[in-house]
Amino acid sequence: MFAELLEKITSTASMGFGASTDLLIEYVNSTEGFMDILEQIGTIPESITHDSTEEKLFSKASDAVLARAFREIGLKSTVIRERSDSADVLVESPAFSYTMVADAKAFRMSRTAKNQKDFKVVALSGWRKDADYAVLCAPYFHYPNAQSQIYSQSVEHNVCLLSWEHLVFLVKNEVKESARLNFADIWNFGEYYSHKVLVADRKRCFLSPFTDKLISITGCDPNDFSGVLDGHIAAMRGRGETEKEYWKNERARISSYTRRQAVDELIKAKKIEEKISRIEQFMKGLPNG
Repeated sequence: MFAELLEKITSTASMGFGASTDLLIEYVNSTEGFMDILEQIGTIPESITHDSTEEKLFSKASDAVLARAFREIGLKSTVIRERSDSADVLVESPAFSYTMVADAKAFRMSRTAKNQKDFKVVALSGWRKDADYAVLCAPYFHYPNAQSQIYSQSVEHNVCLLSWEHLVFLVKNEVKESARLNFADIWNFGEYYSHKVLVADRKRCFLSPFTDKLISITGCDPNDFSGVLDGHIAAMRGRGETEKEYWKNERARISSYTRRQAVDELIKAKKIEEKISRIEQFMKGLPNG
Protein backbone atom coordinates (compact mmCIF):
# COMPACT_ATOMS: atom_id res chain seq x y z
CA MET A 1 0.00 0.00 0.00
CA PHE A 2 2.95 2.33 0.52
CA ALA A 3 3.87 1.83 -3.13
CA GLU A 4 0.28 2.68 -4.08
CA LEU A 5 0.48 5.87 -2.00
CA LEU A 6 3.64 6.89 -3.89
CA GLU A 7 1.86 6.26 -7.20
CA LYS A 8 -1.00 8.52 -6.09
CA ILE A 9 1.46 11.25 -5.11
CA THR A 10 3.00 11.10 -8.59
CA SER A 11 -0.30 10.89 -10.47
CA THR A 12 -1.96 13.77 -8.59
CA ALA A 13 1.00 16.18 -8.52
CA SER A 14 -0.24 18.09 -11.57
CA MET A 15 -3.76 18.62 -10.19
CA GLY A 16 -2.98 21.56 -7.92
CA PHE A 17 -1.71 21.28 -4.36
CA GLY A 18 -5.08 21.61 -2.60
CA ALA A 19 -6.88 19.05 -4.74
CA SER A 20 -3.95 16.63 -4.55
CA THR A 21 -3.80 16.97 -0.77
CA ASP A 22 -7.52 16.23 -0.44
CA LEU A 23 -7.20 13.05 -2.50
CA LEU A 24 -4.18 11.85 -0.54
CA ILE A 25 -5.89 12.47 2.80
CA GLU A 26 -8.97 10.59 1.56
CA TYR A 27 -6.79 7.69 0.45
CA VAL A 28 -4.89 7.47 3.75
CA ASN A 29 -8.13 7.63 5.73
CA SER A 30 -9.83 4.86 3.74
CA THR A 31 -7.09 2.37 2.84
CA GLU A 32 -7.12 -1.06 4.45
CA GLY A 33 -3.36 -1.25 4.05
CA PHE A 34 -2.73 1.51 6.57
CA MET A 35 -0.19 -0.44 8.65
CA ASP A 36 2.15 -0.87 5.67
CA ILE A 37 2.04 2.89 5.10
CA LEU A 38 2.54 3.68 8.79
CA GLU A 39 5.59 1.42 8.92
CA GLN A 40 7.28 3.15 5.96
CA ILE A 41 6.12 6.77 5.98
CA GLY A 42 9.13 7.98 7.96
CA THR A 43 11.49 7.42 5.02
CA ILE A 44 11.21 9.68 1.95
CA PRO A 45 12.03 7.76 -1.25
CA GLU A 46 15.19 8.90 -3.02
CA SER A 47 13.20 8.98 -6.27
CA ILE A 48 11.20 11.97 -5.01
CA THR A 49 13.04 15.13 -6.08
CA HIS A 50 14.12 17.44 -3.29
CA ASP A 51 11.88 20.49 -2.80
CA SER A 52 9.49 19.28 -5.51
CA THR A 53 5.70 19.25 -5.54
CA GLU A 54 5.91 15.50 -4.93
CA GLU A 55 8.02 16.03 -1.83
CA LYS A 56 5.54 18.57 -0.46
CA LEU A 57 2.69 16.13 -1.16
CA PHE A 58 4.61 13.34 0.59
CA SER A 59 4.85 15.63 3.61
CA LYS A 60 1.09 16.22 3.53
CA ALA A 61 0.52 12.48 3.22
CA SER A 62 2.65 11.96 6.32
CA ASP A 63 0.44 14.46 8.15
CA ALA A 64 -2.60 12.39 7.18
CA VAL A 65 -0.88 9.19 8.32
CA LEU A 66 -0.04 10.76 11.68
CA ALA A 67 -3.61 11.97 12.12
CA ARG A 68 -5.06 8.55 11.33
CA ALA A 69 -2.56 6.84 13.66
CA PHE A 70 -3.81 9.00 16.53
CA ARG A 71 -7.39 8.07 15.65
CA GLU A 72 -6.39 4.41 15.63
CA ILE A 73 -5.35 4.76 19.30
CA GLY A 74 -8.61 6.37 20.38
CA LEU A 75 -8.07 10.10 19.85
CA LYS A 76 -9.78 12.65 17.63
CA SER A 77 -7.38 14.03 15.06
CA THR A 78 -7.40 16.22 11.95
CA VAL A 79 -4.81 17.56 9.53
CA ILE A 80 -4.21 21.30 9.81
CA ARG A 81 -4.47 22.83 6.36
CA GLU A 82 -1.95 25.68 6.79
CA ARG A 83 1.31 24.99 4.93
CA SER A 84 3.78 26.89 7.15
CA ASP A 85 4.25 28.34 10.62
CA SER A 86 1.88 25.85 12.21
CA ALA A 87 1.80 22.29 13.42
CA ASP A 88 0.67 19.52 11.06
CA VAL A 89 -2.02 17.85 13.13
CA LEU A 90 -4.53 18.84 15.81
CA VAL A 91 -5.50 16.19 18.36
CA GLU A 92 -8.18 16.01 21.06
CA SER A 93 -8.82 13.41 23.75
CA PRO A 94 -12.51 12.38 23.93
CA ALA A 95 -11.93 10.69 27.30
CA PHE A 96 -9.98 13.44 29.07
CA SER A 97 -10.60 16.57 26.96
CA TYR A 98 -6.96 17.61 26.62
CA THR A 99 -5.73 18.93 23.28
CA MET A 100 -2.38 18.77 21.55
CA VAL A 101 -0.63 19.70 18.34
CA ALA A 102 1.63 17.29 16.49
CA ASP A 103 4.25 17.58 13.77
CA ALA A 104 5.16 14.76 11.36
CA LYS A 105 8.77 14.33 10.20
CA ALA A 106 10.22 12.10 7.49
CA PHE A 107 13.81 11.91 6.26
CA ARG A 108 15.75 10.47 3.35
CA MET A 109 18.22 7.67 4.01
CA SER A 110 20.82 9.73 2.13
CA ARG A 111 20.43 12.68 4.46
CA THR A 112 23.64 13.25 6.38
CA ALA A 113 23.81 15.47 9.48
CA LYS A 114 20.50 16.28 11.12
CA ASN A 115 20.50 19.15 13.59
CA GLN A 116 17.98 20.89 15.77
CA LYS A 117 16.66 22.92 12.82
CA ASP A 118 15.51 19.71 11.14
CA PHE A 119 13.25 18.84 14.06
CA LYS A 120 11.88 22.33 14.94
CA VAL A 121 11.21 21.43 18.57
CA VAL A 122 11.12 25.04 19.77
CA ALA A 123 8.92 26.11 16.85
CA LEU A 124 6.47 23.30 17.61
CA SER A 125 6.26 24.50 21.21
CA GLY A 126 5.27 27.92 19.92
CA TRP A 127 2.69 26.42 17.57
CA ARG A 128 1.04 24.81 20.59
CA LYS A 129 -0.84 28.05 21.39
CA ASP A 130 -3.69 27.04 23.72
CA ALA A 131 -3.19 23.28 23.33
CA ASP A 132 -2.09 21.30 26.38
CA TYR A 133 0.65 19.24 24.71
CA ALA A 134 2.95 19.22 21.69
CA VAL A 135 4.22 16.04 20.02
CA LEU A 136 6.92 15.58 17.40
CA CYS A 137 6.82 12.30 15.45
CA ALA A 138 9.98 11.28 13.58
CA PRO A 139 11.64 7.98 12.59
CA TYR A 140 13.17 6.27 15.63
CA PHE A 141 16.58 5.74 14.04
CA HIS A 142 16.78 9.29 12.70
CA TYR A 143 16.75 10.77 16.18
CA PRO A 144 20.33 11.50 17.36
CA ASN A 145 21.56 8.47 19.30
CA ALA A 146 23.98 10.23 21.65
CA GLN A 147 23.62 13.91 22.50
CA SER A 148 21.63 16.68 20.87
CA GLN A 149 20.04 19.99 21.70
CA ILE A 150 16.68 18.56 20.64
CA TYR A 151 16.60 16.52 23.86
CA SER A 152 17.29 19.51 26.09
CA GLN A 153 14.77 21.55 24.07
CA SER A 154 12.21 18.78 24.48
CA VAL A 155 12.66 18.86 28.25
CA GLU A 156 12.73 22.66 28.48
CA HIS A 157 9.65 23.20 26.30
CA ASN A 158 7.84 19.95 27.21
CA VAL A 159 7.60 18.71 23.61
CA CYS A 160 7.14 14.94 23.40
CA LEU A 161 9.58 13.20 21.05
CA LEU A 162 7.55 10.30 19.67
CA SER A 163 8.55 7.97 16.83
CA TRP A 164 6.62 6.32 14.02
CA GLU A 165 7.77 3.03 15.52
CA HIS A 166 6.09 3.88 18.84
CA LEU A 167 2.84 4.45 16.95
CA VAL A 168 3.25 1.17 15.05
CA PHE A 169 3.72 -0.54 18.42
CA LEU A 170 0.55 1.02 19.88
CA VAL A 171 -1.60 0.35 16.81
CA LYS A 172 -0.38 -3.23 16.40
CA ASN A 173 -1.15 -3.96 20.04
CA GLU A 174 -4.57 -2.29 19.68
CA VAL A 175 -3.80 0.07 22.56
CA LYS A 176 -6.42 2.80 22.78
CA GLU A 177 -6.97 5.65 25.18
CA SER A 178 -10.04 5.10 27.33
CA ALA A 179 -11.48 6.09 30.69
CA ARG A 180 -9.04 3.58 32.21
CA LEU A 181 -5.99 4.57 30.16
CA ASN A 182 -4.85 8.18 29.93
CA PHE A 183 -2.11 8.96 27.39
CA ALA A 184 -1.46 12.40 28.90
CA ASP A 185 1.56 11.14 30.84
CA ILE A 186 3.12 10.03 27.54
CA TRP A 187 2.70 13.44 25.91
CA ASN A 188 3.86 15.11 29.15
CA PHE A 189 7.12 13.14 29.26
CA GLY A 190 9.31 16.25 28.94
CA GLU A 191 7.92 17.71 32.14
CA TYR A 192 8.24 14.35 33.92
CA TYR A 193 11.81 13.82 32.72
CA SER A 194 12.89 17.33 33.72
CA HIS A 195 12.64 16.19 37.36
CA LYS A 196 14.54 12.96 36.69
CA VAL A 197 17.68 14.18 34.95
CA LEU A 198 20.44 16.63 35.86
CA VAL A 199 20.53 19.85 33.86
CA ALA A 200 24.03 18.91 32.64
CA ASP A 201 22.64 15.65 31.17
CA ARG A 202 19.60 17.04 29.38
CA LYS A 203 21.23 16.80 25.96
CA ARG A 204 21.57 13.03 26.25
CA CYS A 205 19.33 10.77 24.19
CA PHE A 206 16.33 9.67 26.26
CA LEU A 207 14.53 7.44 23.78
CA SER A 208 15.02 4.39 26.00
CA PRO A 209 13.59 6.03 29.17
CA PHE A 210 10.73 7.41 27.09
CA THR A 211 9.97 3.96 25.67
CA ASP A 212 10.08 2.49 29.18
CA LYS A 213 7.59 5.11 30.33
CA LEU A 214 5.27 4.45 27.38
CA ILE A 215 5.35 0.70 28.01
CA SER A 216 4.73 1.20 31.73
CA ILE A 217 1.71 3.43 31.10
CA THR A 218 0.15 1.11 28.52
CA GLY A 219 0.99 -2.12 30.35
CA CYS A 220 2.39 -3.74 27.21
CA ASP A 221 5.17 -6.30 26.97
CA PRO A 222 8.61 -4.66 26.43
CA ASN A 223 9.50 -7.53 24.10
CA ASP A 224 6.73 -6.43 21.79
CA PHE A 225 8.42 -3.08 21.21
CA SER A 226 11.76 -4.79 20.68
CA GLY A 227 10.01 -6.92 18.08
CA VAL A 228 8.69 -3.80 16.34
CA LEU A 229 12.20 -2.33 16.19
CA ASP A 230 13.69 -5.60 14.92
CA GLY A 231 11.05 -5.79 12.21
CA HIS A 232 11.66 -2.18 11.26
CA ILE A 233 15.41 -2.73 11.00
CA ALA A 234 14.86 -5.69 8.68
CA ALA A 235 12.39 -3.72 6.56
CA MET A 236 14.71 -0.73 6.32
CA ARG A 237 17.59 -2.93 5.19
CA GLY A 238 15.41 -4.04 2.29
CA ARG A 239 14.27 -0.48 1.68
CA GLY A 240 17.89 0.65 1.72
CA GLU A 241 18.75 -1.74 -1.10
CA THR A 242 15.89 -0.25 -3.14
CA GLU A 243 17.11 3.31 -2.50
CA LYS A 244 20.70 2.37 -3.36
CA GLU A 245 19.51 0.80 -6.62
CA TYR A 246 17.78 4.04 -7.56
CA TRP A 247 21.04 6.01 -7.27
CA LYS A 248 23.03 3.31 -9.06
CA ASN A 249 20.60 3.58 -11.96
CA GLU A 250 20.92 7.37 -11.87
CA ARG A 251 24.70 7.07 -11.95
CA ALA A 252 24.49 4.77 -14.98
CA ARG A 253 22.08 7.11 -16.74
CA ILE A 254 24.28 10.17 -16.18
CA SER A 255 27.42 8.26 -17.19
CA SER A 256 25.84 7.64 -20.59
CA TYR A 257 25.28 11.35 -21.29
CA THR A 258 26.89 13.11 -24.21
CA ARG A 259 28.82 16.27 -23.36
CA ARG A 260 25.87 18.41 -24.49
CA GLN A 261 23.42 16.44 -22.34
CA ALA A 262 25.71 16.76 -19.33
CA VAL A 263 26.01 20.53 -19.77
CA ASP A 264 22.24 20.93 -20.18
CA GLU A 265 21.60 18.83 -17.06
CA LEU A 266 24.03 20.92 -15.00
CA ILE A 267 22.47 24.18 -16.17
CA LYS A 268 19.04 22.81 -15.25
CA ALA A 269 20.23 21.55 -11.85
CA LYS A 270 21.70 24.94 -10.95
CA LYS A 271 18.47 26.65 -12.11
CA ILE A 272 20.51 29.19 -14.03
CA GLU A 273 17.76 30.26 -16.43
CA GLU A 274 15.31 30.79 -13.55
CA LYS A 275 17.86 32.92 -11.69
CA ILE A 276 18.52 35.07 -14.75
CA SER A 277 14.77 35.52 -15.20
CA ARG A 278 14.30 36.58 -11.56
CA ILE A 279 17.12 39.11 -11.84
CA GLU A 280 15.53 40.56 -14.99
CA GLN A 281 12.17 40.84 -13.25
CA PHE A 282 13.81 42.61 -10.32
CA MET A 283 15.54 45.08 -12.65
CA LYS A 284 12.26 45.82 -14.46
CA GLY A 285 10.74 46.76 -11.13
CA LEU A 286 13.37 49.39 -10.42
CA PRO A 287 12.30 53.06 -10.94
CA ASN A 288 13.52 54.77 -14.07
CA GLY A 289 16.21 57.38 -13.75
